[in-house]
Amino acid sequence: MTLPAKMNALVLKQDGLSGERTGMDVDSLAPYLDYAELPLPKPGPGEVLVKVRMASVNPSDIYFIKGEYGQPRVRGAAAGFEGVGEVVDGKGLYARWLKGKRVAFVGGVAGSGAWAEYVCVSAATCVVVKPAMRDEDAAGHVVNPVTAWRMFELVRQSGSNSFVFTAAFSQLGKLMASLARDNGFKMIAVIRKESQADHLKDLGAAHVLLQSDPDFDETLARLCKGEKPRVLLDAVANQLSADIFTAMPTRARWVIYGKLDNETPTIPETGQLIFMDKKIEGFWLAQWFRKASMLEKLSTLRSVQNRFISGAWKTEVTQTVKLGEAMETLPEALKRGGGKVMLMP
Repeated sequence: MTLPAKMNALVLKQDGLSGERTGMDVDSLAPYLDYAELPLPKPGPGEVLVKVRMASVNPSDIYFIKGEYGQPRVRGAAAGFEGVGEVVDGKGLYARWLKGKRVAFVGGVAGSGAWAEYVCVSAATCVVVKPAMRDEDAAGHVVNPVTAWRMFELVRQSGSNSFVFTAAFSQLGKLMASLARDNGFKMIAVIRKESQADHLKDLGAAHVLLQSDPDFDETLARLCKGEKPRVLLDAVANQLSADIFTAMPTRARWVIYGKLDNETPTIPETGQLIFMDKKIEGFWLAQWFRKASMLEKLSTLRSVQNRFISGAWKTEVTQTVKLGEAMETLPEALKRGGGKVMLMP
């Protein structure tokens, strides 16, 4: 296969972190990205070059291009964390073995991102995708599905068969709903729109609470007393999250894996951290990948792929956007909500 000297990509216009917190909304990509031509990245030792078939758009991507993620931007580099594609080049024994295989990947090396025609990644982080798995599932099968699988382990270990999940109509929330149902656990889903309730129940959520419901506090208190959920999985981290945590029973854990709201919450009863043994902690998938054993990673990834192949999980895609049209169409596609937006070269 003859490789081109250059490629098209959505290229970062700014360096580092912005120092601001403006949230997920983005009306235009122009302040953050350019659609431009870049030299084809060249893999170093232990790295592979992947021809991208499809890349996902996650909340972390939006925070990253705006300089509001925990990882600083590199001006002139391609954006995008996650996708699927075919390995077309590489250096090292394992990299050469991967050549010609379809792989899912997260992150790039030397400023090489997934929102491009080609991406350079570490061979060790590539996941060979089984033939029966759709590109739509493979392109986003690491960040959300693996996060769901690992966070569900926290629920398993909690001593309770129920848990609370905020922003539950997200792709991650949908995955958790069916995972909980299939394993005999009850997910208490918190949503913003009443129209989301029936679909979440169909997917497996045991209880769905509309946060604007006048009876929300009373219903939550009743469920906390009856179901005794001890894990709050939270991507919002606002005052409502803090109030939910306060309502939860002894030994509850508030696990924050995102910050979709710009509000700074306060803990109304800090004594609970002492006398009720409650804990507040964070979850970042990148940390798990760094700490987990190879056997644990392989087992998790195999289980995740099998759920997609069996039909137990399915990535709900609301729109697929061509890379060259993303500057104009991606912001509007993201506003639709209800599922994933994918990019294709």
